[in-house]
Amino acid sequence: MELMRARAPAKINLTLRIEGRRADGFHDLASLVAFAGAGDLVFLDPDRPLALEVSGPTAAAAGPDADNLVLRAARAFAERVPGARLGRFVLEKRLPVAAGLGGGSSDAAAVLRLLAGLNGLALDDPRLFSAARATGSDVPVCLDPRARLMRGVGDRLSAPLAVPPLSAVLVNCRVAVPTAGVFRALGLAPGAALPGPTHPDDLPEASMGSGAALRAFLAGLPNDLEPPALALAPEIGRAMDLLAAGPEARLVRMSGSGATVFALTDSCRTAAALARRVLAQEPGWWVKPTVLR
Repeated sequence: MELMRARAPAKINLTLRIEGRRADGFHDLASLVAFAGAGDLVFLDPDRPLALEVSGPTAAAAGPDADNLVLRAARAFAERVPGARLGRFVLEKRLPVAAGLGGGSSDAAAVLRLLAGLNGLALDDPRLFSAARATGSDVPVCLDPRARLMRGVGDRLSAPLAVPPLSAVLVNCRVAVPTAGVFRALGLAPGAALPGPTHPDDLPEASMGSGAALRAFLAGLPNDLEPPALALAPEIGRAMDLLAAGPEARLVRMSGSGATVFALTDSCRTAAALARRVLAQEPGWWVKPTVLR
């Protein structure tokens, strides 16, 4: 049988409100999530025993294969689908690691989609969502990688949103920022709320009409993890400043817990121009013009 293949697109938090910390220590969030054209690739050979090989330009930073979310997702699937066929996975790692792009979560979700196809499960089978939740908090939103609102600890998802495509430039300054450290630096005590604007449960209809209208809506909702991430990795500020200095940039923000930042632009052409300018100044950075959907 030929290798099965799935894309694992980067997850971008267009907004990220941390609404408070629960008594159990987890943080409740509200986020408008979109997905980029850039991403990893996952391959499955169903005729071989369960195993994982990691290759690609950022493979070395992905850590021990045994700890990878790919294998955790496969085992969570097997626990919920007795007698399931598994196989050998090859992860082609292209995204930066610990970068606020949900790369590991998207990889795991791609694994679950591949295993669903191999075992004849529909993508809305509740066992798939259960396996995703057991694997990691960002995995459920990556199962069907389309723009949507995510709330709670990533377990409450809206239906897919028909947002207008957003031309963007993604920039990572090659600094890994572990998510747990950023949340610690946020410093919320259990039971405490974080002041800030209320994140709506639905997007205003007016914001869906064009990229410019959506950007205007996004400008009113921050990423609450930017300040603690900047305190831990000041290089993030340098990346944001470089993007903001470009005349093409319309909105500059950090994704997730960092260190990747993005600029929204008017078109793919202006995104490409901005990306070239950033790369000329910082040729060692990871820079990708893309479209968010």
